[in-house]
Amino acid sequence: MNEQLKMETPIHEPIPNEEARRNAVATQALVELGQTAVPTPESNIFCLTIIGQIEGHMLLPPQNKTTKYEHVIPQLVAAEQNAKVEGLLLVLNTVGGDVEAGLAIAEMISSMSKPTVTIVLGGGHSIGVPIAVSGNYSIIAETATMTIHPIRMTGLVISVPQTFDYLDKMQERVVKFVARHSGISADNFKELMFKTGELSRDIGTTLIGEEAVKHGLIDAVGGLGEALTELNRRIGERRAQNTQAGRVPIMAQAMQGINQGVQPMSAGVQPGAGMMPPMGPGGGVQ
Repeated sequence: MNEQLKMETPIHEPIPNEEARRNAVATQALVELGQTAVPTPESNIFCLTIIGQIEGHMLLPPQNKTTKYEHVIPQLVAAEQNAKVEGLLLVLNTVGGDVEAGLAIAEMISSMSKPTVTIVLGGGHSIGVPIAVSGNYSIIAETATMTIHPIRMTGLVISVPQTFDYLDKMQERVVKFVARHSGISADNFKELMFKTGELSRDIGTTLIGEEAVKHGLIDAVGGLGEALTELNRRIGERRAQNTQAGRVPIMAQAMQGINQGVQPMSAGVQPGAGMMPPMGPGGGVQ
């Protein structure tokens, strides 16, 4: 009888303390982000960061801060598919990394149908250069730098002519991509790449802010405000084109509803796959 009563008696879980939960969330935000209040506004712009080293097919040591390309690519696919995302802001501060992984990211960004703006903060070195020029418009901070140098290989190297031919072909892929997506010519880019006397332990060139713009590598010198202004301008132009074609983006419908004092419209279209925050960069062939 006692056992039956025990089985039939409902077990009441303790009600969680809401204040304790909020304190735990604030503490976690303070530990991870250095601030207690994290702004979470709904935005039509997806911000993606490329930091540290770009990690490709080879894992880097755990102490290295990396951006893993297998984490970045799904986010780009999600941003392209999500109807609420109307533009991509790409923030770079990278030392470079795996050549093929960097080119894969750059090719995906350049093939997106939505407006994309890139901004170089701190540095956009090595394979970070193709990523920096892969957007529709590129901006570099006044004190940011970009290092252009020949690609290098780590690990086992077979001393045969075919090895040099392989490196030369891979380097040509980088040169052609940069020349195709920026205002610099292939010859000028190679001249900067093979310049001697500027780097102490390598050959190549370091461009600072305005110098990158003068060479046609980057479109303008600026910061976050200029990047968002340009991206919003391009989003507005795309909205106008879609409106003329009879296609109104979901985010534009929502904003129209808010401005008119009514509930945002639901177009019945589910947003694309969820986007997880980027991780960090890596190495390999540089």
